[in-house]
Amino acid sequence: MTGKTRFSYVHLLKAYAHDAGKDPKYSVTLLIPKTDTATKAQIDAAIAAAVADGKANKWNGVVPPVIATPVWDGDGVRPSGEPFGEECHGCYVVTASTKQRPGIVDVNVQPIIDENEVYSGMYGRATVRFFAYASNGKKGIGCGLNNVQKLGDGDALGGHTSAAADFGEAPQYSAPAPAPQYNAPAPQNYNYAAPAPA
Repeated sequence: MTGKTRFSYVHLLKAYAHDAGKDPKYSVTLLIPKTDTATKAQIDAAIAAAVADGKANKWNGVVPPVIATPVWDGDGVRPSGEPFGEECHGCYVVTASTKQRPGIVDVNVQPIIDENEVYSGMYGRATVRFFAYASNGKKGIGCGLNNVQKLGDGDALGGHTSAAADFGEAPQYSAPAPAPQYNAPAPQNYNYAAPAPA
């Protein structure tokens, strides 16, 4: 179980496929503060155990020279070479996913019903598990997501703002000036004399 962490790329309510053709999953990116040394120690120990299991049961007794893991340094760069976003600075970045919808509870361990309460930028804790895999020629360590507990709100990530933030207080409008009144033109009397009979 992690300590208090910030959630990013939240797909906890509906399964999502990052790449076309892949199975949709429930997933989240955990931004774990580097000051949380207790959680990092648990992660390191869990990865070491997963590597030992991989050697014994997945990798034919051989540990790969470079083991892919779902843990990155938020002050470094993404696997693509692009820098992490500002929200990742000072954090370890961990991606976790599952095919089964995770349990989502509030600070009182009550299920969260309102979907608006679950979003990228909120703070909470998560239970995860690390496991070895060998698939399509790739070997590494994955991170499975179990359950999530929301502990508090935070600024939403992803560029989405609330209507309240966009509009703020209602502006004070003065009443429009009344439209000018125009006098109707005086009626014209068009009397034409009938032509004289031929």
